[in-house]
Amino acid sequence: MSLRLKRDPLANPDALIRRVYAYAAYRLGDGPDAEDVTSEVFERAVRYRDSYDRSKGEPIAWLLGIASRCANAALAARTAERPPHDEPVQTLGFEEDSVRRLSLMAALAQLGERDQELIALRYGADLTAAQIARVVDAKTNAVEVALHRALERLRAILESEDEPETEAVRAAAAERSPEAA
Repeated sequence: MSLRLKRDPLANPDALIRRVYAYAAYRLGDGPDAEDVTSEVFERAVRYRDSYDRSKGEPIAWLLGIASRCANAALAARTAERPPHDEPVQTLGFEEDSVRRLSLMAALAQLGERDQELIALRYGADLTAAQIARVVDAKTNAVEVALHRALERLRAILESEDEPETEAVRAAAAERSPEAA
């Protein structure tokens, strides 16, 4: 047994739970799947807390590594359970915030797994580029560049989804205009 005292990686669970859940929600969507992954992460963390090595990073980085594996397993199970559908998500009747969230989730789903992971780590888990670099074992600059490119791809997807909607709105307005009658 080591003479030095180990710091408990789960000493501040409330903040860690929020960040792990936010990451899982970015990867899987809000709700039961993200809750299940968060629970699984902390179950594993409690079981393997003796294997935590502070010299390899902060507790959140360790937990997000576990969360990444759990989220990937959940996504794989989801894909195996349900065949992909080509129908767009119906957003009529929802409030504007709900529409934005659904659009964002649909656009995120079109990105590659690495892009989704980087965006989830940055905005879901609220990590800096340097922290993400430690989680994914990459250089900070490489993470910054990859995150920038992932966000550009996400913007392009969101903008391309807006164009058909804008055209449909213009067409509907033209049909209702007095000049069209």
